[in-house]
Amino acid sequence: MRALHSRHRVRGRRQRGAAIISALLVVALSAILVSGMLWRQQVQVRRIENQRLLAQAQWVARGATDWTRLILRSEADTSAGVTYLGGVWGVPIAKTRLSDFLGQIGDAGAQQGASTYLSGSIEDAQARFNLRDLVSTATPGALQLDVQQIQSFQRLLQILGLNGQLAKAVALQMRAGLAHSATRFQTQTAPGSTTGQSSTQQLQNLAAGGATGGTNFSNNPGLEDSNDNSAVAPLLMTSVDSLLDVPGFSHDIVERLRPFVTVLPTMTPVNMNTAPAEVIAAVVPGMNLSSAQAFVARRQTVFFHNVGDVQLALRGAGVEQTAVDPNQFDVNTSYFLVHGRVQHQRAELDRTTLIWRDPLTHTTRIVWIRDQL
Repeated sequence: MRALHSRHRVRGRRQRGAAIISALLVVALSAILVSGMLWRQQVQVRRIENQRLLAQAQWVARGATDWTRLILRSEADTSAGVTYLGGVWGVPIAKTRLSDFLGQIGDAGAQQGASTYLSGSIEDAQARFNLRDLVSTATPGALQLDVQQIQSFQRLLQILGLNGQLAKAVALQMRAGLAHSATRFQTQTAPGSTTGQSSTQQLQNLAAGGATGGTNFSNNPGLEDSNDNSAVAPLLMTSVDSLLDVPGFSHDIVERLRPFVTVLPTMTPVNMNTAPAEVIAAVVPGMNLSSAQAFVARRQTVFFHNVGDVQLALRGAGVEQTAVDPNQFDVNTSYFLVHGRVQHQRAELDRTTLIWRDPLTHTTRIVWIRDQL
């Protein structure tokens, strides 16, 4: 009888131990589920906060862009049609609290911007060589390779220690992209037609130093050249990174070219008040890099007020006037690159904006905006 009682007592202890273990497992499982739910809720809340901070940073960047457009317009109103490096637009903004800007206009809520910082600069886009100039549109739909501009691009590549023959490939890529653009009126010549020397042959003569038929443009603006018979229509070149689609270009070459070339929506002259020595030596036939550097050094003391001043300065540098095309130069700018950075709490936004300024009315328009988070 005593043995039976002992067995019942041991069995009861085992059952109570199993019940305790089961209860602990249920509690642990419940804690894991609750903690997972809380973690997912915290992640969701954090994501919403990040989206809110990013949206606020974008609005701050938008306000800074509008402020930049005001600066460009007011600068044009007072500079008599001259854009030079000493203008107000050329002064960069160091990292500054947004509250400092708001405090200057007496905003009572300026303290709300204490955790937001702004910095940026404005760059003259026409200080670079515009790859869009490689192709001219004399009449709607007629695309012509500008041999003189291709020569300039060849010289720029050679100055930078790169292969000058890449200029031809870029020109053909630019023309092919424009030819298949859905936003441009296209007039295509009949397949197989010939109108004199083809652009391919003319560029070969150009590389060999031969004559170009007495014109700056190729005699064959059509699309029947063997270089353009690709099965896939190339994308329109919209930035320097588009050079990676051109055979012969690598990331290193593109980064080497980036400070000196650009792709703008329209053909533009080079601003001789802001262009670096490498670009000036490339666009001015007969000028070497050392002469261009001396030209830039003299320009720092006094800027050019008109194209006539530029021609006189080039004559003083020993450049023959017959080799200079005044249509390639200017002292005013219509395209500007605005580089801005906004730090709003833990959100950071780098924004690059291309702004066009009307040379007559001085009104500004945003061409494109590219954000980097």
